[in-house]
Amino acid sequence: MIQTADDGDLRVVTIDRPGQRNALRPTDLEDLKAAIEGADTPVVLLRGAGPAFCAGADLDSVADLDDPEAFAKLGQRVADTIEGSESVVVAGIDGAARGGGVELALACDVRVATPRATLGEPGVRLGLFGAWGGTVRLPRIVGEGHALDLSLSGRVVDAEEALQLGLVSRIVDDPRAVAESIADNDHQSLRIIKARLRDRGRDAAQLDADRFDAEAEAFATLHEANVDDIAASRDD
Repeated sequence: MIQTADDGDLRVVTIDRPGQRNALRPTDLEDLKAAIEGADTPVVLLRGAGPAFCAGADLDSVADLDDPEAFAKLGQRVADTIEGSESVVVAGIDGAARGGGVELALACDVRVATPRATLGEPGVRLGLFGAWGGTVRLPRIVGEGHALDLSLSGRVVDAEEALQLGLVSRIVDDPRAVAESIADNDHQSLRIIKARLRDRGRDAAQLDADRFDAEAEAFATLHEANVDDIAASRDD
């Protein structure tokens, strides 16, 4: 379930499945995409309810997929919507971010973590990988060496290490306060700055699109090969 609340210049989008560590089903991804697309505020704060930011894809949904490639492409479209939004999107990472949760955060313009935050890409342990654009965005943000280390090991980093790697830009007690401080700035300037900085990657856009298509196909292949392991991990 995705909750949306507008408060002046800020839209707060909350992934609200705390009992499932805010893991995302296809319907949740569709609702999240709509929540970002429907924002007419200069700043959006993306957060999770309860003690986690987002555990990524819901494993029950992943194990039962009839069309895993379509699911991967849906996740990519949501991440692209976040990245392409005219609003500045702030990821407020409080608690665990795993897999697709990290990938959605990577698509955001600003990532801030609380001291309780932990981040990891554990897909390699299930015979999967970040198919929502993580293999493209992660090396852009932390560099190829760190991206390979995180993705190939599946290890989890705490907030301090995430800050050292550049995976987050600050450690704060209240991510909403960061989003509100950004929203206090001139709104037109915010749009222009985001557009100009994002435009630096425009020449790579088609290459990224090709990579995303390849990711979706590879995800589907690995999903079919490892579906029993994915189903078993539901109980982990």
